[in-house]
Amino acid sequence: MSNWVVNEGLSIIVILAWLGLNGFLFWFYYRVYDQERRFIYSREIYGLALAWARAPAACLNFNCLLILLPVCRNLLSFLRGSSACCGRSIRRQLDRNLTFHKMVAWMIALHTTIHTVAHLFNVERLVDARVEANGTIQAALSGLGDRSNETYLNFVRSKVPNPIGGINVAFTFLAGLTGVVITLALILIITSSTKTIRRSYFEVFWYTHHLFVIFFIGLIIHGVGKIVRGQTPDSLKNHTPEICKSNYSEWGQDPKCPIPQFFGNEPVTWKWVVAPMALYVIERLIRFWRSHQKVVITKVVTHPFKTYELQMKKKGFKMEVGQYVFVQCSAVSRLEWHPFTLTSAPEEDFFSIHIRIVGDWTDELAKVCGCEKTELQEAWKLPKISIDGPFGTASEDVFDYEVAMLIGAGIGVTPFASVLKSVWYRYCNNATTLKLQKIYFYWLCRDTQAFEWFADLLQSLETQMQERNNADFLSYNIYLTGWDESQATAFSLHHDQEKDVITGLKQKTLYGRPNWENEFKNIGSTHSNSRVGVFLCGPESLAEDLSKLSIANSSADPRGVHFIFNKENF
Repeated sequence: MSNWVVNEGLSIIVILAWLGLNGFLFWFYYRVYDQERRFIYSREIYGLALAWARAPAACLNFNCLLILLPVCRNLLSFLRGSSACCGRSIRRQLDRNLTFHKMVAWMIALHTTIHTVAHLFNVERLVDARVEANGTIQAALSGLGDRSNETYLNFVRSKVPNPIGGINVAFTFLAGLTGVVITLALILIITSSTKTIRRSYFEVFWYTHHLFVIFFIGLIIHGVGKIVRGQTPDSLKNHTPEICKSNYSEWGQDPKCPIPQFFGNEPVTWKWVVAPMALYVIERLIRFWRSHQKVVITKVVTHPFKTYELQMKKKGFKMEVGQYVFVQCSAVSRLEWHPFTLTSAPEEDFFSIHIRIVGDWTDELAKVCGCEKTELQEAWKLPKISIDGPFGTASEDVFDYEVAMLIGAGIGVTPFASVLKSVWYRYCNNATTLKLQKIYFYWLCRDTQAFEWFADLLQSLETQMQERNNADFLSYNIYLTGWDESQATAFSLHHDQEKDVITGLKQKTLYGRPNWENEFKNIGSTHSNSRVGVFLCGPESLAEDLSKLSIANSSADPRGVHFIFNKENF
């Protein structure tokens, strides 16, 4: 139970607080429009859909306040690096920023759907009240505003029947037009954010996501028309709606029931979103300024199987282990920025990224960097690169634990290149002050040849650790999850050789997937009084399994072993 609190407690509290605020805002504004006296006449022509439209509008304001904050990367990095206000537990929540961003986006989609459907019913009732409700209070209320010294309640002023009247409302009123625009923008943003689109058509996701600018502009001006109206305070003093609504035919003739006056709600959305929008503008200005700082490509290294490495230098660039940067190359695209994990260590005099060719952008970048050429590329011929970052990730906390489990799946192995390099540098320079005493590294890949550069790094670390008589500091296991019959035959024939036939490492490659239950139990029994940091860069399905195992295999005794799960998100 205690480790569940450590791993998930704060996240659950944050989510429950967020859901609670959504529920409170919905309930509070539903009651306002369903019960307050100033909306008695509004409810006569809108019906129940009035409250159902206004309650989610308040929740939309709240969630649109939140949606930009998780993607203010500089703000998150600042908070993450501020030890005075950001402890380990809070930093782990900051690492889940994109998860929260997606949750808020789905909440916006939910409230947008409720708001839109409710207003469709509202428009139908308002048009019908203007055209067909003769001799009813709805007709009397809809007719207000046709004469001088009257204020209207029904914003539909033309007597055009449905469905043409409803279409006119959608495209001739500011609220209707902006509602259509921001709903379409939201649909495009969400549908283009699916995992399939992001992986296969990243450019579609990238460009479509910037429709958020149109979404926010439309959101701010959506309520300027003040179409939702209520009875004025002065009118409520001399016109009692509870009594006068049954005597609507004599309004203005009976001194106790003068003609009611109405006013529109002032737009308040801008008050909710102005602060996060200002923060985001500052964020983009910082990114713009940093993107114009000079970056020098010092070396381009071509690795097997469509992988290449860029080694770069930039004045004032400071990094921590496992961080990532956004890369833009104007020779490929002036607008696209792509995230890449830094594979160098902070102790090195350059920073590097490894890029695998998996799409048009990475392919074009490889071409302009001369990866296809056999001769040495002159520095002045290399393209101009812009770098935004670095930005913090969960891997930064690896040195806060005595024992660390590093788990990389496929391309997810890249953050741990930086970690392992930095561990080695720190170990060599001052091993006595290094809190981290043991690393268990797991590498799951379908084809190790695609990441030969990483096998070379492990081989170097393996050799250096043996030379220092501390081969037990790093324990690693490589699992080949996609293998064919020829590989299995080669494995069986060369199993007794000193080095692995595939990777060249002393540690033999394993086939299939790890038995994670056994791995956690073995580590837990070996380090029975330690806090073990579990770091994953890999798929969500694996993250769910490891998170559950971290909780299940932690001791109930505070002095026992505790597995603390951390996942990379960028």
